[in-house]
Amino acid sequence: MRLDVLLRYLAFFWIAILSLASLEYWQLKPQTGFLQLKQAAVASGWYLPAFYSHIFGSSLILICGYFQFGRKSLEKASQHRVLGNIYVFGTLFFAAPGAYVMSFFIDRGIAVLLSFLVQNTLWILSTFATIYYIKKGNMKAHSDMAVRSYSLAFAAVTLRFYVWLFNIFGNGAHFQHNYVIIALLSWVPNLLIAEFFIRRKVYSAAIPGDLH
Repeated sequence: MRLDVLLRYLAFFWIAILSLASLEYWQLKPQTGFLQLKQAAVASGWYLPAFYSHIFGSSLILICGYFQFGRKSLEKASQHRVLGNIYVFGTLFFAAPGAYVMSFFIDRGIAVLLSFLVQNTLWILSTFATIYYIKKGNMKAHSDMAVRSYSLAFAAVTLRFYVWLFNIFGNGAHFQHNYVIIALLSWVPNLLIAEFFIRRKVYSAAIPGDLH
């Protein structure tokens, strides 16, 4: 099995897990699940809107973005355009802004804060770049930036995976001190893998020419 195909299966599995896990928050109760640990942040009045904006927006864009790399989507300009618009809108107006606000309530040190701020900024810039290049008619650059943007969006999945992995196999030891490692692992490897695939031209398939 090709590496990119295997990663697509793994990505779909973890996106499904994350999306299902977010269903409990549709009740909009501020003492549900993870929010029970963030009551001080919830009391600020800023955290809860940002949290809902991020998790609901992320669930939507992760699903839409996943299907953007399928051959069927690439062969159908209208479908690709609709999913792309949802992804861009959901990222720039919900998921990324929510992540920015949430970053300031993590309270795990300046290194962790900077890691999330850098990741989020690169995510926004790469998403804007996908719009810029498609408007310019540069399909290759548009495709490459879309891969980078999605790899950064996928940090929402990998962060939770590493937190789970560390708690299971590390028994939570020194969790506070090692959270910076988890924060960096959530997006740096994703971006490196994206660059690997871009340079290997795995996702350089022609994008529908009438998208712009």
